Amino acid sequence: MAKEKFIFNPATLKYEKAKRPLKKILGRTFLWLSASSVFAFLVLFVAYSFFDSPKERILKRELSQMQLQYEILNDRLDQITTVMDDMQERDDNIYRVIFEAEPIPASVRKAGYGGTDRYANLEGYKNSGILIKTTEKLDKITSQIVVQSKSFDQVFEMAKNKAEFLSAMPAIQPINNKDLKRLSSYFGYRMDPFYKVMKFHEGVDFSAPVGTEIYATGDGEVSNVIKSKRAYGNSVTIDHGFGYQTFYAHCDKILVKKGQQVKRGQIIAKVGNTGKSTAPHLHYEVLKNKKRIDPINFFFNDITPEEYELILERSESPSQTMD
Repeated sequence: MAKEKFIFNPATLKYEKAKRPLKKILGRTFLWLSASSVFAFLVLFVAYSFFDSPKERILKRELSQMQLQYEILNDRLDQITTVMDDMQERDDNIYRVIFEAEPIPASVRKAGYGGTDRYANLEGYKNSGILIKTTEKLDKITSQIVVQSKSFDQVFEMAKNKAEFLSAMPAIQPINNKDLKRLSSYFGYRMDPFYKVMKFHEGVDFSAPVGTEIYATGDGEVSNVIKSKRAYGNSVTIDHGFGYQTFYAHCDKILVKKGQQVKRGQIIAKVGNTGKSTAPHLHYEVLKNKKRIDPINFFFNDITPEEYELILERSESPSQTMD
């Protein structure tokens, strides 16, 4: 309880209670409130600057736990990426090789996902880096899974058509050549018999008498028949599907017509000496996806491993083509 003040009144010669002016009372009250407010502000400032509230401590623990979970998630995404890389490796080098399919280009498998501002909505936060990193990994894996899924669909279709594929592949020699003596010129750079310069020979030449039977080396459809006295002379092209074509040139008689379906081993023409040719022979080519490849790699139904090695040895020796 505040002490009461008394002052001496000379007029009455008595001590009377001192009366405080209202202005002074208000001033002191304002001063006290101001001091209290400043003190309270300082206390709150110190408390919020250097000490965490219970709610803040809970939020910080949750944030720390979230960062830990994101790091664990990133590790798991790295493991999934490793598994995806292994699947892609086996797909390109085992599954697609079995069915003679081209591997999927790395540019397609590792294609970018989205534009440069795709993750703009994740920027501006304290933990934006880990959020963007995790989201980007997830997007890349999603993109790779889509590509891999489509690839497996293709492999599945090729597996269903395996029997048709094996029948269509050019897997025998185009003329009866069991002793290999008729194979006179090989795939690669050879001497041109007319111009006496080295040029790339895009097929193999089988030396044989005029009238020797020529066989289709795989099932397919006759896509082109040409009768000419120039270049490759009379020739036949068969489309086997699955990216394969075979070409038979310098024929004498052609026994098939364009659009006709043929089977492996069917007689399609007779050996001749038409066009640019030095002697009766068959010029034979194999194309895969419109690219010429060495036909001797497709004679596996007719020759033994030893005979194949002999052909490879002979093909390395210099020789002259017959066309």
